[in-house]
Amino acid sequence: MSSSKAGYHHGALARALEDAAMQLLERVPASDISLREVARAANVSHNAPYHHFSDRLGLLKAIAERSMADLLGEVRTATQQASTRTAALAEGGRAYIRFAVEHPHAFNAVYDPTVCVPGDPTPTMAPLIRALEDVLADNASSAGLGRPGEITALWGLMHGLGTLAAAGHFGLDDALSAYSAALDRLLPSE
Repeated sequence: MSSSKAGYHHGALARALEDAAMQLLERVPASDISLREVARAANVSHNAPYHHFSDRLGLLKAIAERSMADLLGEVRTATQQASTRTAALAEGGRAYIRFAVEHPHAFNAVYDPTVCVPGDPTPTMAPLIRALEDVLADNASSAGLGRPGEITALWGLMHGLGTLAAAGHFGLDDALSAYSAALDRLLPSE
């Protein structure tokens, strides 16, 4: 057992463990992160994570929730800083794609169907998903793409470009250019 408590303050063990897991996630996929490895990274005993996570899946859910909150934050910030409705849609999509490329393991954790079960997200994840969907739908509608099929297609476009670029099939700049080109074709003429 580690005698060092430098990794966390009393009462903040859960946050220290999540922080350690998020740091590991920058280097390795969530599927490769173990509770023991998180304990080691947080400088606590190997049993300490079990006080806050019943098992590895509980940790992975926490990682996915934090990653979704980060993704949502970046998309919201980008859309709020845009000067027009069309720019909000463009910037929100670019933020989504950029997040996928710059944080591929976090992005994959968000969409791992074994962690965030489609149709059955955790109570923490559900409002985050809804908020992201709302931001994307509001921006799409405001820019003239308000039908459900258009909104779904737009999300699929962002997600696909981000996933492909993160996997190395083409670069981030190419993904962002492709997104802009697609938006130019999809958006109604002003």
